Amino acid sequence: MANMAGGAGSLAALWTEVNRCGQSGDFSRALKAVNKILHENKEDVTALHCKVVCLIQNGGFKEALNVMNTHTKSLSSDLIGFEKAYCEYRLNRVENALKTIEGISEQTDKLKELYGQRYDECEAVYKDLIRNSQDEYEEERKTNLAAVQAAQSTWENTTPEDLGLPESTYELCYNSACSLIGRGQLSAAMKKLQEAEELCRMSLAEDTDVTEEDIDAELAVIHSQMAYIMQLQGRTEDALQLYNQVIKLKPSDVGLLAVTANNIITINKDQNVFDSKKKVKLMNAEGVEYKLAKKQLQAIEFNKALLAMYTNQADQCRKLSSALQSQNPGHPRPVLIKVAQLCREKQHNKAIELLQVQLYTSPCDILRSIEDFKHKQGMVSALVTMYTHEEDIDSAIDVFSQSIQYYQSEQPGSPAHLSLVREAADFKLRYGRKKEAISDLEQLWKQNTKDVHTLAQLISAYSLVDQDKAKALSKHLPSPDTMSFNIDVDELENSHGATYVRKKAGKVVGETVPKEQGQEDVKKKKKKKKGKLPKNYDPKSTPDPERWLPMRERSYYRGRKKGKKKEQVGRGTQGATSGATAELDASKTASSPPTSPRPGSGTGSASNVVPPRQQKPAASGATRKKAPPKKKKSGKSGW
Repeated sequence: MANMAGGAGSLAALWTEVNRCGQSGDFSRALKAVNKILHENKEDVTALHCKVVCLIQNGGFKEALNVMNTHTKSLSSDLIGFEKAYCEYRLNRVENALKTIEGISEQTDKLKELYGQRYDECEAVYKDLIRNSQDEYEEERKTNLAAVQAAQSTWENTTPEDLGLPESTYELCYNSACSLIGRGQLSAAMKKLQEAEELCRMSLAEDTDVTEEDIDAELAVIHSQMAYIMQLQGRTEDALQLYNQVIKLKPSDVGLLAVTANNIITINKDQNVFDSKKKVKLMNAEGVEYKLAKKQLQAIEFNKALLAMYTNQADQCRKLSSALQSQNPGHPRPVLIKVAQLCREKQHNKAIELLQVQLYTSPCDILRSIEDFKHKQGMVSALVTMYTHEEDIDSAIDVFSQSIQYYQSEQPGSPAHLSLVREAADFKLRYGRKKEAISDLEQLWKQNTKDVHTLAQLISAYSLVDQDKAKALSKHLPSPDTMSFNIDVDELENSHGATYVRKKAGKVVGETVPKEQGQEDVKKKKKKKKGKLPKNYDPKSTPDPERWLPMRERSYYRGRKKGKKKEQVGRGTQGATSGATAELDASKTASSPPTSPRPGSGTGSASNVVPPRQQKPAASGATRKKAPPKKKKSGKSGW
C-alpha cells in the first residue's frame, strides 16, 4: 500500500508538471512528463491526447499521427479528429485531411477553420466564421481571409472581391500588398509593404523584451517580398542585396528561406553557380514541402533542373526533368528543359523530335502556351524565326501583333514596344506585306517625324493603297538641297585610305555622245612609259646587231668548251663538297625562307608555357644510338 501511495503521489506531481509546462509553452518538458505517465499506464487516454498536442506544438506531425494511428481504440475520431486532420493537412495530405474532417460528427469552429484552408472554399468558410463568431480570434480570421484573397490573385489570376478589410495590423497590410502583386500593381504593393514595415516596428517596439534582432527576424518576410518586387521591376542588384540580407538573418521559417534562395538562383541563372549550389541546400531543408504552396514547390523543382543544366550535370538534369514530367503531365516546362539540355549537347535533331513527336504538337504552340514569357522579346524572336522557317508568315505576323498589343496596353512608348513595332514593320516589308506594315510605320513616324527612312517606307507602302496619301506624305520629305553634301569626289578618291576607284564604263560601239554647244574636242595624250635599260648599259658602246638572235645562231658562237673538270665529290668530311658547301646550303641563302616552321617557332597563338623536351622517334625496326663526339675540323662543317 505504501508503494501504491507513493506511485499516486508521483503521478499527481507529473500531472502538475504537465499543466505548468503547458501554460508556460514549454512543450518539450511537458512531453517528458507525459512519457513518464504513459510508462505507468500505456493506454491513459488523457496522457495520449496530451502527448499528441505536445508533438504537434513541437512540429512533430508524423510522430503525432503515428501515436493516433497506433492507439485507435483509445483515441476515437471524435476525441482527436481535429488533431489528426491538422497533422494530415500540415503533411500536405489534403485529401486525407478532408476525409477526416467529414467523418467527424460535430463540426466545431476550429474544424471549419481547418476546412477553410482549401483555397477553393475557404473564402466562404471564413466569411461565415467572421459573421457568426464573437471571440478574441476575429482579427486572426480577418488576416486569414486577406491571405486567401492574396493567394487567389497570385495563383489563380483572379481579382478578389473588395471586402473592406481593415489594414490596422502589419499582417493585414502585408496580405494586401501580396494581393496587389498578384494583380501586377507593383508600385502600390511596394508602398503597402513599407506601411507594413512601419506597423510591425511600432507594434514590436511596445514590447520591452523584444530585441532589434527579433524585429529584423519578424521583418524578414516583408523584406523578402520587397526584394521580389524589385526583381520584377528589373532592379536585380538591389533585389539580390536584400535577399542576401534575409538569408544572413537565418530566420526560423524554412519556407521563407527556401523561397528567398530560389529567387536568388533565378537571378544568378548560369552565373555564380557555386553560390546557387549552396542555396539549393536551403531549398531542400526538412519541412519545406509543408510550408509552401504547390506552385511554389513546382517552381523550385523546375529551377533545380535548370541549375543542373547550367552546371553541366546532364544526367541529373534529365533525371529531374523526367520526374517533373511524370508529376506534371501536360506541363510544357519539363519538356523544354529536356530540349534545352539536348541543344547544349548539340543534339538538335533529337530536340526537334522530342518537341514534335512526344508532345504531338507544334513547338511553336508549346512556346506560345507559356504565359509568363510569350511576350518577351527573346520569345517573340524565337517564334518568328521558327514560323519563318516553316514558311508560315501569317503566324509570325500574328506573334508580332499580339506582343505589340500587349506592350501598347502595359508599357506604351517604351523601348521594347517601339523595337517590336520596328521589327514588325521591317518583317512585313521584307515579305511584301506593305499594306499590313502601314499602321506600324505610321506609329513609328509619329514617334519621330524626323526619321526620313521610316517616312520613305511609309510613302512606298501607301503608294500601293492610297496614292493621294503618298503624295501628301512626300511633302514632308526634305528638299534635295538640304540632303546634298559639299564633297569633292576627286579629292575623296585621291585621299589617303581610298582603296577602290570605280572604273569608267567602256563606250558602246556605234554610240555617239551629243556634244554641248561651244564645247571643243580635246585630245588626251597618253604618256608613253620609258623602257627599262639593263644595269650594265653603256651609252657609248655600239649595241650587238645580232643581240635579237638566239646564241646558237650568232656568227661568233663556238659551242661549249670541253674538258672542264667536274667538282670532285667524296673528299673531305662525309656529305661535304669542297668549295661549294656554302653555295649549295639553302638554309644560308637569305632569299630562300624555310618552307616549314622551325621547331619551337609556332605560328599560332603565343603561349608562355615552355613545352617539355621530347626525344625524336627512331625509325621503325631500329634503335637509335648517340654517336660519340668528334673533333671539329677547321674549314669543314661539323656535326
